[in-house]
Amino acid sequence: MRPTRTPSTRRPLKSTSLPSSRPSATPHLPENTHPASEGKDIKIDQVVIGSCTNGRLEDMEAAYNILKGKHIAKGVRGIIIPATMAVYKECILRGWTTAFIDAGCIVSTPTCGPCLGGYMGILAEGERCVSTTNRNFVGRMGHVKSEVYLASPATAAASALTGCITDPRTV
Repeated sequence: MRPTRTPSTRRPLKSTSLPSSRPSATPHLPENTHPASEGKDIKIDQVVIGSCTNGRLEDMEAAYNILKGKHIAKGVRGIIIPATMAVYKECILRGWTTAFIDAGCIVSTPTCGPCLGGYMGILAEGERCVSTTNRNFVGRMGHVKSEVYLASPATAAASALTGCITDPRTV
């Protein structure tokens, strides 16, 4: 039987600073990278943080550090998907799940969902999403005329707050 972790035994993750350049990948190939600051005029409809890619505990922490005590922009859907049940449970223990919900996001159990265009967060024609998943091919997350911008969890969280692609160092 595994020991239950209590708040007094939880260790904080190693603090990381944000790199000087936060690239994002523009549609429709992952290698189409540009600094996030170049996307400041690109309005978004949705942010997906997590899934099997960038849903690790340190990714959830990066999103939490940007979103805590704030609220996502009006008209933006925020979806948080921890990679595993262990990560999901740890987010609950650390209070991050509550912070995500308070910020206006929904928090899902681990799933592929929007990443493969299956359900939850499917993009309509003309919608744009900043996602921490690993693919942004045409039609990957919904309609063939939607756009997926790939980014780090910090960039995705910052973009959720502003409603445009945003370098997290600016929020």
